Amino acid sequence: MPTSSSSASPTRKIAAIGAVVALVVALVAIGIAVGKAVEGGSDSASKTPGAAASVSPQQDDGQQQLYDQLAQQTSRRTDGDPLAVGKKDAPVVLVEYADYQCSFCGRFTRETQPELIKKFVDDGTLRIEFRNFTIYGADSERAARASWAAGQQGKFWQLHDELYAKTNKGSALAEDKLVEMARKAGVEDLDTFRSDLNSPAAAAALKKDQNEGYGIGVQSTPSFLVNGRPIAGAQPTAVFEQTISQAAEQAKKAGKAGGAAQGQGSGTTQGQGSGKAEESAK
Repeated sequence: MPTSSSSASPTRKIAAIGAVVALVVALVAIGIAVGKAVEGGSDSASKTPGAAASVSPQQDDGQQQLYDQLAQQTSRRTDGDPLAVGKKDAPVVLVEYADYQCSFCGRFTRETQPELIKKFVDDGTLRIEFRNFTIYGADSERAARASWAAGQQGKFWQLHDELYAKTNKGSALAEDKLVEMARKAGVEDLDTFRSDLNSPAAAAALKKDQNEGYGIGVQSTPSFLVNGRPIAGAQPTAVFEQTISQAAEQAKKAGKAGGAAQGQGSGTTQGQGSGKAEESAK
């Protein structure tokens, strides 16, 4: 939603900044709580994941504006992004921050993501964008760079699924093991894969994802944003389905409201140049 900075008073600017800071603080609190309850818990914790404290069926307009700002900040919608699946202009974008040594990230990949693709991605409602948010050190970083390298040959999701087929930790993510996984995932040029894995470009891509996550207060994995609305932890599939449906409905309402406002403002010149207005806003 475009705003005019020149007309905003200093008081309103300060209030807006304060609201954004409050949201970031809330995200940090959610991340810390889930980090302790989920990743720091025992195997039995996987049977009873923490409540989705960040998901609420009713949101006021102010909170929705903050979610919209967060979505604009994190949803890249890049053409040909190998770490994304779904239409670039899908009304809902789910951003996932994950680590390849995170067992609950694997559970989301194996159990929930296929259902979301079948129900929402295939019909054009949802786009999923993956972020390598490594929290378990050098082995995780190597695996993240490997997934990026596979993406350079169009095999990101194949290696992603191979890495999450079971929980791999430590020496299981050594470079030679990753090369073997890449071979099984269908990466054809393994010499190039190995070179890309160790390249400055792979390190820079990882750093970009990490900085984005830290910038919004992500503290644990997996963490998700659905059109800017946070979901912490590998929640049941139904939680994601509900949140995506709500986000799609909100996007539909926002589109209708925007169209009505555009029509009222155009008067008798309504067809002149209106075709590009919607595209430039996106």
